[in-house]
Amino acid sequence: MIVSRREVFLGRALLVVLMLVTVVPFLTLFVTALHPPGTYPAGLAWPEDPHWSNFVDAFTAANMGALLWSSVLIEIGVVPVTLLIATLAGFALGHLRPPGHRAIFLTFVVGLTLPFQAVIVPLYYQMRDMGLLNTRWAIILPLIGLYMPFAVMWMRAHFVTMPEELSEAARIDGAGTWKLFSRIHLPLSIPALSSLGILLFLWTWNQFLLAVVLVDDPARRTMAGALGAFQGQWGTDIPLLCAGSLLILTPTLLVFLVFQRRFVSALMQGALKG
Repeated sequence: MIVSRREVFLGRALLVVLMLVTVVPFLTLFVTALHPPGTYPAGLAWPEDPHWSNFVDAFTAANMGALLWSSVLIEIGVVPVTLLIATLAGFALGHLRPPGHRAIFLTFVVGLTLPFQAVIVPLYYQMRDMGLLNTRWAIILPLIGLYMPFAVMWMRAHFVTMPEELSEAARIDGAGTWKLFSRIHLPLSIPALSSLGILLFLWTWNQFLLAVVLVDDPARRTMAGALGAFQGQWGTDIPLLCAGSLLILTPTLLVFLVFQRRFVSALMQGALKG
């Protein structure tokens, strides 16, 4: 297919516009964070005397060392468990296809339409009755359940495209179901697993609603959830608030930048298979 110069120019212009729309807010936060504490900067004016100490002050004021550790614990509780269950379920639904797999598949499809806001009140009372309010389990357990429909659908979409010949050849060689999964299909699903892991990491790190409603102690929330408490304490100090916001966003940006090639390749692989 031949692409005209006009189409190439419009495509590149659209990419530039999208890049600006994405970068300008971060640039505004960064420039604002360098202004003197307690001031109200206007626009993108670079300060005469940049206050780099605002980042140190925000890190100390928000107790981000404890928040970072809390976020890591929540990530460890959510991401590996979700990946394990979703991979096993996706393999069963997408490749083994047991009796009733279509009904189970439709159940997960319905789960995709369930927003967090619709279940936050029942979750609150359920966590209260279980004695888990104001603990990290009040975030970990609901997130595993809420992420499961998407994660299972993601892995099912991968396994359903795997050629049947691989399984038939492995079974002829005497491989059982578990060996078929662990030795044949699991190594081939690394791109899909890694991209799903990145998404789960980003969503968990940026989880705000559940962390605020179910956990009162900011030190036991995610870093994004703790931003609400930080904003309430330092909401009038715009530069310090911007510095804190950037510190909270930095880990997610680093993860995406480091793994962006693997993430994009997995998405492209799924598109080609589809």
